[in-house]
Amino acid sequence: MTPVVVIGAGIAGLACARRLADAGVSVVILDKGRGIGGRVATRRAAGLQFDHGAQYVTAEGARFAAVLQELSQKGAVALWADGSGRSHLVGTPGMSALPKALGAGLEVRQNALVTGLTAVAGGWTLRVGDSDLAAERVVITVPAPQVAGLLGAVHPLVAPLAGVRIAPCLTLMAAVRRPAPFVTRKDAGDPLSWIAQDSQKPGRPGGEATAWVAQVSTAFSEAHLEKTPAEIVALMLPLLLDRLGASPDAVTHAEAHRWRYARVTTPLGKPFLRSADDSLYLGGDWCIGPRVEAAWASGTAIAEDLLAQ
Repeated sequence: MTPVVVIGAGIAGLACARRLADAGVSVVILDKGRGIGGRVATRRAAGLQFDHGAQYVTAEGARFAAVLQELSQKGAVALWADGSGRSHLVGTPGMSALPKALGAGLEVRQNALVTGLTAVAGGWTLRVGDSDLAAERVVITVPAPQVAGLLGAVHPLVAPLAGVRIAPCLTLMAAVRRPAPFVTRKDAGDPLSWIAQDSQKPGRPGGEATAWVAQVSTAFSEAHLEKTPAEIVALMLPLLLDRLGASPDAVTHAEAHRWRYARVTTPLGKPFLRSADDSLYLGGDWCIGPRVEAAWASGTAIAEDLLAQ
């Protein structure tokens, strides 16, 4: 059996695996996607790139601040003056550099969709694609609403998740040929609640067009969540062009991304959940709050609890 299997290569899963691996524990991460980092992500298109999930990262605690300092020394993160009078840390050359650095050297199996877990003597059997994987302990770091699909609705760890709330977010990525009127614009009262000049971040590629990322309010996202990416572009792009004072013929690229589980609005209130026999853990930012640091703290807390067993 594999000693520990982590489901999900977002920040929580990577933080958990990193702490365990550094302590000498053999751990495997399974992720259904082609990349790691979850919502700490970068998309490349049209010779540009867009941080279409988390826009930056901050640290409130000394331990996470030390992690970011180490990543900064490795060149994986850098300060970004976003025009608000504050400086935030961003991954370089994209936000995805942060999880890549955090996961360096870890065994991550991508395109590995886990469709079910079965408790067996001494651990768990995970159904991964067309094969099975045996594990002594399992750490699940998927969004809270997806846990029941893995464990079943009647599992004892599913009921405590009923109060967790995670809001969606629609993101527009656009390249526009026009002088940039600002670096960032944040307005909770505007349907486009966040607009960022992504190509102004450190380490980003230059070009004739400016790369913009716009994210809408929770209300707008909920109202249009089931629309197609093309329909989302048709809704959001005119709003962005209006805020930029640009015309449609200045647009060289536009696409949209739908984050169904983007921002934690009601967290669990503790770092993780675990089964009575200590063989199964649940964690993620949804345990603590809507920050990258919260995901890291949850994953790290799970690892340290495992190490204490």
